[in-house]
Amino acid sequence: MNLALGTVQFGLPYGISNARGQVARDTAAEILELARRSGVDILDTAIAYGNSEACLGEVGVDGFRIVTKLPALPDKCDDVGAWVRGQVQASLKRLGQTSVHGLLLHRALELVGPSGRALSQVLQALKSDGLVRKIGVSVYAPAELDAVVPVCPPDLVQAPFNLVDRRMATSGWLDRLKSQGVEVHVRSAFLQGLLLMPRAGIPPNLLRWSVLWDRWHAWLAEHDISAVQACLAYPLSFKQIDRVVVGVETAAQLEQLIKAEARASAMPPAGLPGLACDDERLINPSNWEYLENGK
Repeated sequence: MNLALGTVQFGLPYGISNARGQVARDTAAEILELARRSGVDILDTAIAYGNSEACLGEVGVDGFRIVTKLPALPDKCDDVGAWVRGQVQASLKRLGQTSVHGLLLHRALELVGPSGRALSQVLQALKSDGLVRKIGVSVYAPAELDAVVPVCPPDLVQAPFNLVDRRMATSGWLDRLKSQGVEVHVRSAFLQGLLLMPRAGIPPNLLRWSVLWDRWHAWLAEHDISAVQACLAYPLSFKQIDRVVVGVETAAQLEQLIKAEARASAMPPAGLPGLACDDERLINPSNWEYLENGK
């Protein structure tokens, strides 16, 4: 199974196409049970994902490998090591675990900041202590890896990657990470749900990229392939990628993704539409709320 289950929706109402809000506990339990039965063995969460970790701990995560993320360092942090260890211990307590598979920095560039050396040292110590199997970073752009990899070589990297945002491949970082034995997880396969929305549902502030949306929906109509399947087919075609992180709001959605993953794995990537875009205003969803309506 090449999918990992993202659980931000377990702690926050997340995603541009999320119509249901935060996932309820009983629904989370159904989702995790289906994941277990289907061979999805990695759960992705973060301390900053609301009460996602607490939800996972209450529902039970035995049998899963957990990847969680540290929040940003406080503005004034006199003892980085103590702060990080406190965050990790609290995280483990919420999860009901004695260790996690991966611990990532949500702010990768902190490694090249004034606290970078102390941060790197405590991450390595946590790994030596057996509290964390792999350490690494969650990045928003491959350029961040240029800065942080020489400072603190990661065991695990998570990055956005989809039909629109192809920078991890075009930058050469997928190949470089693979050659270094780094575990690679990619997220945002659906561009936060934007690629799954009907053409008429594209928000007005994103209509300046209408050429892309027209091309995408014309291709889907012509090939009679679901948007989910096509979106998954692209990252799944890269052998350098270990897991594609997907989030769901219901067990039915996860079942749909699992079935689509099986079909998508057999699709030739050469036939997928050319939607690549380097415009940070689009490929980084954190910029969307600042865009004005218009074409």
